[in-house]
Parts: sequence; structure tokens; C-alpha cells
Amino acid sequence: MMHRRGGKRIRMDDPVPPEYETPMTPMTPMNDNSGGDANDSYNAYTPYQASQTPLHNPTPEHYSSESYSSPGTSQQQYQEQGNFDNQTQFEAPMTPAASNMRITRNTRARMRGGVVQQPKYKEIDTDYTPSSSSRGRGGGRGRGKRAHHSHSLEDEASLYYVIRNNRSSLTTIVDDWIEKYKSNRENALLMLMQFFINASGCKGRITSEMQLTMEHVAIIRKMTEEFDEESGEYPLIMTGQQWKKFRANFCEFVQILVRQCQYSIIYDQFLMDNVISLLTGLSDSQVRAFRHTATLAAMKLMTALVDVALTVSINLDNTQRQYEAERQKAREKRAADRLESLMAKRKELEENMDEIKNMLTYMFKSVFVHRYRDTLPEIRAICMAEIGVWMKKFHQNFLDDSYLKYIGWTLHDKVGEVRLKCLQALQPLYASEELKTKLELFTSKEILTDKDCEHVYELVYSSHRAVAQAAGEFLNERLFRPENEAVVDVKTRRGKKRLPNTPFIRDLVLFFIESELHEHGAYLVDSLIETNQMMKDWECMTDLLLEEAGPDEEALDNQKETSLIELMVCCIKQAATGEAPVGRGPTRKILSVKEIKQVHDDKQKLTEHFIQTLPLLLDKYRADPEKLANLLAIPQYFDLDIYTKSRQEINLDSLLSKIQAIVEKMHDNDVLDTAAKTLEHMCVEGHAIFTRCNVARSTLIDSIVNKYKEAIDEYRNLIEGDEEPDEDEIFNVVQSLKKVSIFYSCHNMNPWGIWDSLYKDIEDAKDPAKSLPSTAVKYCISACFFAILWGQNHLMEAVDSGSHGEDECRQLKERLHSFMGSMRHFVNSDTPSPPILREDAYNTICDLLVIFCNQLSTHTNPLMHQLVYEPDQAMQNMLNRFIQEYVFFEEEDDEHDEHSKIEELHKRRNFLAGYCKLIVYNMIPTKAAADVFKHYVKYYNDYGDIIKTTLGKARDINKTNCALTMQQSLNILYNEIVAEKGKVNRNSEEFTAIKELAKRFALSFGLDAVKNREAITALHRAGVLFAITPPDGIEQDPTGPPPNLPFLEILSEFTNKLLKLDKRVVLNFLDRRLQAGMPSSRGEDWQPLLLYRNSLLHGETDQVPVTSKRAYTRRKKDHLAEEEEADEPDEGSDHEFAGLPVNKVVITRGPRTNTFYENNDTVQMQTSPSAIVEDTATSPLQDLDSRFKALQTQSSRPRRNQEHVEHRELRRTSRNSGRYVEGQYMESDSE
Repeated sequence: MMHRRGGKRIRMDDPVPPEYETPMTPMTPMNDNSGGDANDSYNAYTPYQASQTPLHNPTPEHYSSESYSSPGTSQQQYQEQGNFDNQTQFEAPMTPAASNMRITRNTRARMRGGVVQQPKYKEIDTDYTPSSSSRGRGGGRGRGKRAHHSHSLEDEASLYYVIRNNRSSLTTIVDDWIEKYKSNRENALLMLMQFFINASGCKGRITSEMQLTMEHVAIIRKMTEEFDEESGEYPLIMTGQQWKKFRANFCEFVQILVRQCQYSIIYDQFLMDNVISLLTGLSDSQVRAFRHTATLAAMKLMTALVDVALTVSINLDNTQRQYEAERQKAREKRAADRLESLMAKRKELEENMDEIKNMLTYMFKSVFVHRYRDTLPEIRAICMAEIGVWMKKFHQNFLDDSYLKYIGWTLHDKVGEVRLKCLQALQPLYASEELKTKLELFTSKEILTDKDCEHVYELVYSSHRAVAQAAGEFLNERLFRPENEAVVDVKTRRGKKRLPNTPFIRDLVLFFIESELHEHGAYLVDSLIETNQMMKDWECMTDLLLEEAGPDEEALDNQKETSLIELMVCCIKQAATGEAPVGRGPTRKILSVKEIKQVHDDKQKLTEHFIQTLPLLLDKYRADPEKLANLLAIPQYFDLDIYTKSRQEINLDSLLSKIQAIVEKMHDNDVLDTAAKTLEHMCVEGHAIFTRCNVARSTLIDSIVNKYKEAIDEYRNLIEGDEEPDEDEIFNVVQSLKKVSIFYSCHNMNPWGIWDSLYKDIEDAKDPAKSLPSTAVKYCISACFFAILWGQNHLMEAVDSGSHGEDECRQLKERLHSFMGSMRHFVNSDTPSPPILREDAYNTICDLLVIFCNQLSTHTNPLMHQLVYEPDQAMQNMLNRFIQEYVFFEEEDDEHDEHSKIEELHKRRNFLAGYCKLIVYNMIPTKAAADVFKHYVKYYNDYGDIIKTTLGKARDINKTNCALTMQQSLNILYNEIVAEKGKVNRNSEEFTAIKELAKRFALSFGLDAVKNREAITALHRAGVLFAITPPDGIEQDPTGPPPNLPFLEILSEFTNKLLKLDKRVVLNFLDRRLQAGMPSSRGEDWQPLLLYRNSLLHGETDQVPVTSKRAYTRRKKDHLAEEEEADEPDEGSDHEFAGLPVNKVVITRGPRTNTFYENNDTVQMQTSPSAIVEDTATSPLQDLDSRFKALQTQSSRPRRNQEHVEHRELRRTSRNSGRYVEGQYMESDSE
């Protein structure tokens, strides 16, 4: 039992020590405050004084109760709880840095003699990054190289080289070193010191002369000056397998060294004195690499010494026992020489133990106490990890409040990794029954309040799965701990004994209700299902629902029953699938073999149970939609073969009849939807129960269709007779159509032949006099949509089986086109339609365009090619108008409550996603996104993620087209200002907003200017043309600026994305176009032109450099084809925007790859060289095109006569798909 001292108890709610607000600087010494008297101040430079430690006192003398007190306060005895609220305990141990700090070589010989005067050591507040004074700034490192790890000049015999490269086992390395130490200990010590220096990443070398003549402080200063690495990297923090292995070897080497030297060398007053002195000095260095490496070595050295101390302690106990046994013998049987040898051995072991304890005490005070609150989190984490090891192994010495307080303080660390090390240090101590009692001083005030527990309970709903499961384990300990008396003699009304988990499930339901997160039952289940077996106790759950409460228990109310059913279904789903809820864990987790077997076993057990109980549950709650919606989902997780294996056909028939009765009577959407999906799951061909289920399904659909026909016939007869249908008749039509729509989505109802009737209802909706209610028409649209999908699916299956269905294909095509025509009618803003129909028709069009896109033209059967449906320009414009009206509008703040606003936003986001999907999948041209991109900044909070993704996908399709779409977006916004204001004010908010959008567009191109070269050039050309070309119908003043000239200021946002070479080309193009109208004076109206020209001239001269006369070079044959291909424009490149009247060859393509300004599947190609020359000669873009191509050809090879030009070239090849790589352009580095 640990000696109880009178010091204060550690409390976790104590004020945090001040250093955690502002951590101590690396060089700040401080008082340990855990030992000695008030004047006993230790710092890193205090001589190593091996003071004696009493053998049998488990508490070191330095930590006695007489001297243990809180820093900065007088000693106080332990008081009751109430006294702790009014005092500050365990403040941060701080001692001002001594003005005359000295470093000494801490040998005991020196220590026992006089004090050697040493030079002062400068204190520095921040991590020091040294640089060589002789090098100046230097040239930096080449790519892929690490200057300080160039091993060409390394000593291959050094310990660092051998250990880093794993040249032999660590034990062999240590044994060899010990042999060298025995023959020449000075040289061996030098090797060891050099190892610690090199392991810090320092290339400096310690010579024999330095070792003999210089103190450690001077050696460390010398090494600091030679530490010339500027990157800040050193072995302990470097990445890669080699350095990971080195870190492990480094720690192991220190421990093996001490273990192999434990019987003699560590007590020779030379090795350990020098090593401890060196590591102490290095650990207090301002160089982070020295400090980190030395602290790790010192902590591992202490851990190794703790192991030695345990060995010595065991030997001492054995020797003491032998001595006492010998002394107990009778005088005549007692061996005097043996008693004498045992006494000598005991004395030697006691001295060794004292020596080790003194080493540990000194290193703790001179290294640990300073470094446990280092500015570097990794160093603090090392200290906490190792003190935990010491407490576990050598608890007699370390497991008391004078050491535990450091863990207590560091639990408040700002860095999570450091706090985690503290907890990991405490965990094994609490796990040990023997050690747990010694933590009383540390834990007595660590009692969690209910409020504290609630904070942990809430984490079961965290999206981070590991955190949630840890909180689940905490919940198990607090709320679901077994109590034997809880279920003793508790029985149901009919006498059935309640199962042991009954009270826990009741508590779980109550916890779920009180948490008020009723939509997140799956998250709660996932947090508990792997650690609490009650989550799969199906019998206990169903007993609570089916059995009536007995006299000694409380019955579940309606809310508790609903919550229990929801949790039970969540448990069933996760047990049967092994999948975590959406948003928790990986989206596609691959189950292990063990997990697959567990899922299979769980699925069998739950199927066997619910086959019998589910019909009873459905019968009991047949009138409660909320409960039925959950219960009806259970068969989706059954192992359906068990119905036949266990002869449960009667229960199957019962279940099917219950489902049919529920569908016929219920009108709740969730109930009907779940019932339809469950029937779909049960009616899978191949199962033994398929025939029974299919008959039941057909019977149910017959009933649904007949009710619809009856209701619609009655409704139409009333309309034709000019009568007004009453509420019941309208209700019957709407509800029957709802069931038809829902079941059509899961089951092919085409054989029932109701298309004509459904489509007639849609056509009638165009006439307000004949129209059904909007909700009913919406169900008709949904049913017809799925009818078309089932038709396509059936046609594909028929084609795959080898049969032909020309008639079926023709009928499907007619239905598709007529249905799309009706949907266009509803969406078109020219015809007034109810908003609910416009929205549903819009979604339907977007979905059908995706399903019947041009990818069908690649299908193996030609019949599918006929079903391709592509949107014409009118449809594209209609869809664009819809999103402008329904998505991009300013809503009134007080129009709806918060929940309604969220739902409306979600709906609008779906509208936008449907339109963007058509662009992303290249079903409509990229230019159709211009009206979407223009809202990028204005509606960033609501739709920014969708527009950004669309922008990225459009760039993947064709970079040039995407860039020109951005340009078109800016043009649209600019024209809107002109139309509204007449003249553009460059200081207005609207103009500033366009510049902000241009800046955001420019950022989206990234840093690779070469990759986006063609796109950026095309954007600038189009922008310049827009700026200098007057709008149609406006005559330009020949002496004045072009009307759109302010647009150049917007265009300048993209200038920094141009390569230097391209800036000159664009500038030349700009000057050529504006040469006739350049102003003689620099008026305000011409400022955008000057701004744009200056941005192009940034860092350049105003003169375009003269190019080499030689326009070609000899090339290797294998590059010829690539360079010829590089001269041809890409599909969809900026050539299609040049406005050139070129001849065309129409080439039929498969899926569209580029459709920016084309509405058909064609690609334009130039056919005649003469045509090219003729067209470009008269084109206003002649300069840009010709100069661009000339420069491509000119620079195909380095100019040998210009030595000052760096020989780096860029070449386009077929292998890099149009990207520029080394070999074509010179002087093309991006700025």
C-alpha cells in the first residue's frame, strides 16, 4: 500500500496551469516543485548530484510530504471538498530563468569537487532555424533531393549509418560497441555522442580533441553552428518507410544499450554521466531537432533504467531473503563466509539501486520537467507516453501524486494527441486492481456529474463512427448495467416472464425519446449494436409490443411503442445488411469473412422470429400508419428461403393477406410505398415462394386497377353530363391514382393496359373544364413516366433474349414523344399551368432526357437506336427559363417559417441539379450553362457546390468550351447592366460584382497555366472581340472608344493565367484591332484599355521580340506524327469561335463529345489548304492564329546560339491528350 502523504489531491476541475494559455518557450527553465525544499531549484544545467535514496521508502526523498507543495503557494494540508473551490491548486510550475545559468559536464567526480566556471548560455524564446554563416542564402535544394541527407561523405562505420541502413541486428551493434568501450572508452563514447548528433539531422562532427578539451555546452554550440539545414526536416519527423524504421531502431537501440550494460558499465561513473549530461544539454537546445531527438532519447533512457531498477529490485529481494534465511540458522550451521558475501552483495545492490534512482530523479528534473510543456506537441506527447510506462512498471517510485500531477495538468493540453497520450497512460493503471487503489488522490474528485454525462451521451449521434461507438460503450456502462433484481418476478398479464433485457430496452426507448432526435434512430442503433447484445434481442422487443403489461409494470404508451418499433426496424436492417447508416463510415465497406458469417447468422435468426410475429404485429397496429410504415419494411431483410425450409407457408399466406388488406384500406404515402417495395422484394424469380407471392401481387394490382377504372369512369361520366363531382368522387379518383402511381414505380403494370386512360387524364388537364385535380394529374404523370421506363426495360430484356419487338419499340417511341410533348406544354411559361404540374413535368423531362440520351445509339440492338430523344434548342431554352424563374430568384424573408424554407431550398436545388446533370453528361451544349454560371457568386451559399461541380465537369469535357461559357456568362451580366443603366459605371456595385465573378472564374483554372493555355487564350480573344465590337444597330464613333470597352477591365482578371508568350500574342491582336482608333489622349473612357494593356505588359517590354528565322528543325521519325497532330486544333477548340467561313465535312459521331455552338452531332474540319489561306487572309483574327502557329513551329528546338536561354521546352503529344509537355515551346514558363 502506498504511503499516504499529506499533499493535496489532484482535481480535474482545478484551474488549468498558465502555461497552457501561453506554453513555455523551449529554453525556459522552471522549478519542478515536486521535491526538495523551497530553495531546491533544478534546471537543465544543475549538476547531476546523485543524492541517496532510502532503500525501503517507496517515495523518493525529493517528493516527501514535508516538502511537497503547490507551486507559488505555501504548503497546505489536504482539506475537504468544499475547500477546493476557493483555492488554486497545482499552478504551473514556473521558476524564472536564472541569470547565471551554467552547463557543466555532470560527472560525479566533478560534482563532488569544486564547481567549474562555464560561459553563459543564451536563452532564446522561439525555435531556432540555423543556417550556415559561410553559405549566405544559398541556392536551395534541387527537386527530389534533401540536402542534409546526402550520404556520400558519411562514415559507414558510424552508429548512425549502421542503424539507419539496418546493416546488422541492434543487439550485434550494441555488443560491438561494448567491446570498443572496454578497449577505449573515450573513442566509444565519442561514437555514441556522434550518433545522437547525427540522429538529430546535424552533419557536424565531434572530434577527439573537442571531446577532450571542450565542455558539452561548447560542443552543442559548435554543432548548432554547423546545423546548416534550412528545410527544418530531421529524421524523427521525416516521412517514408526508411525513417519510420529508423525511429523504431533509435528507441530500441537506447534500451538495448542500457540492458546490455546494466551489470557494470552504467555504474562506472563515466558513460552515464556523459550521456545524461549531453542529452540534458541537447534537450534544452533552441534547435528543435536537437530538442526533440534528445528528449526522445532521454525518455527512452529513463524507461530502460526503470527496467534495470526492476531487475535490481528483484535481485535485492532475493538476496535479502537468502541473507535472512542464513542468519536464522543455528550458530553451528551458519556459514560466516556466506553471510559476509550476501551482505556485500546486498550492499552493492542497494548502492546500484540508489545510483539508478538518482539518475532517474536527475533526468526527471532536468529533462522531463522542462519538456513536458514544450512548445512542440510531439515532445509533450513523448513525455506523457513514457511517464505512463514508468508508473505501470515502477509504480513503487512513480505512482504517486507528485508524478500524477503532470498528467493531470497535461490533460488540459490544447492538442488532442497529447491529451490522448495522457489517457493512454492512465488506462492500464485503472485496469489493474492493484494499481487502481493507488490512484485515489488522482481520481477522488473526478466524479462526473449528470450534466457531464449528458454531453457524452449526445455523442452517440455523432457522424464520426468511432466517437459514436465509444460514447455507446459509455452509455452501456452508465444506463445498461445489469441489475439482477430488476426483472425478478416481473410477468406479463398472461403470466409470461419478462426477459432480462426488458428494463434496458425500456430505458433505451426513453433515452431515444428524451434525446429529441427522432429522425436519427439508425445512428443510435449503430452506436450500440456492436457492444450491446440487447440490440438483437428480438423476442424481448416483440414481447414488449405484443404482450399486455402485468400488474407490476408500466404499459408502453403510443409514443414509446412508435419509438420502439422504429429502433427495432433499424436494428433489423443493420443486423441483416451489416451496413452502417448513411453518413457514417465508408460508403462501400467490404465485409470480412467473419462479418459476412455474422450477418448471415443474424439474418437467419431474425427471419425465424419475425416470420411468426410480424403478422401479429401488423394485425395489432393495422390502423396506425406511422407504425405500419416501419413494420412493413421488415420482410425486405428476410432470408426468404426459410419460409419453405421451415414449413412456414401458412405464415407467408398470412403476411401476404395482411399486406393486401393494409394496401386496400390505407391511403398514407409511406405505408403504400413501403408495401410496394416489400412486395417487389418478395416477388423475385428464383425463390421457392415466388409463385405464391406473384399470385398475391397480381390479385392486389387487379384490385388497385379496378378501383381506379371505377373511380375515373364515374368521374368522367359526371363531367360529360355537365355535373360537378362531389368530394367523395374526387377523393376516390385521387387515392386510386396515388396507388396506381406508387405501385407502378415498383411493379410493371403495363400488362393491365391503363396507359391510354392515364394519358387521357394528362391531356384533359390541358383543358381546365375537364381537368382532374392537380394532385391527381401529378400521379398520372408519375404513372406514365414509369410505364415508359418499364416499356424500355421490357424491350431490352426481350432484345437480350433474341426476340424482336419492332411493334413494341414503335409504340414505345410514340408514347415517349407524345408524353414529352405534353410535359413541354406544362413547363412552357406561355401556357398557364399549376406550379405543381410545371415542377413535376420539368423533373420528368430532365429524367427522360438522361434515360433516352444518345448512349442508346451504342446499344447492341438497332431497335434501341430509334428511342434516342435529344432536346432541340426550344426545349433547352424552355428548361433554362424554368430554372431562371424557379431557382434564381429573391425570396421574401418572412414568407415561410424556417422548416418550410429548408424544404423549398431543397426542392430548388433538385431543379438546378436536374438541369446541370444534362450539361455534365453532355446532353445539352456546354454553352447552355452560361445562364447558370452567371449566378455563381450571387447564389454561392445556396447553390455554390452544384455550380462548382458543373464547372469542373464542363472543364473536363472541353476546357476551351468551358472557358468561353464563362466569358459568355460575363457578357450576359455586362449586357444586363447596359440594358438597365444605358452606360456602364465602373465604380457601381453591379460592375464590381461582375469583376468578382471573373476573379472566381479565374481561380477555378488552378495553377497549371500550360494545361489551360488554349482555353485562356480563347477566352481572351472572345473577350477582346466583345469589348471592341459595337452591338448590332449601334454606329460607333470613329474617334471615340468602343461602347463595350469597360469590359476589358473585367477581362484583366484572367491575364495572370496567360503564359508570357501568349500575353504578347494577345497584346498584338488587341493592338492590331484597335490600331486605327487608338486615342491621341488618355481620357477616362480609354482607361479600361490602358489597364488591360498594362496587365498584358506586366514585366515585359512593349516590343514583341524577334523570332528565329529558322521555322523548322530536323526531327526524329517517332516524333513526326505527334508534332503534325499537335498542329491540328482539338475538337471544340477556339477555332470554332473564330467566325471563319470554313468548308465542312460532316462526320457522324457516337455520344456527343463537344457541342458548344453546335446543335447536331457533327465536327467541323478544314478540307482545303487554299480555303484556309483565303479565309484567314480576310479574317480579323489573322494575326493571332498565324503568329500562334508560327511560334509553335519556330520553337520546336532549342536555340543553340543563345546560351543564356534555359533549355526547357514544351511539346504537345498524342499521349498527353492535348497537354503541353517538354519539347515545343521556349520561354513559356508561367509567371
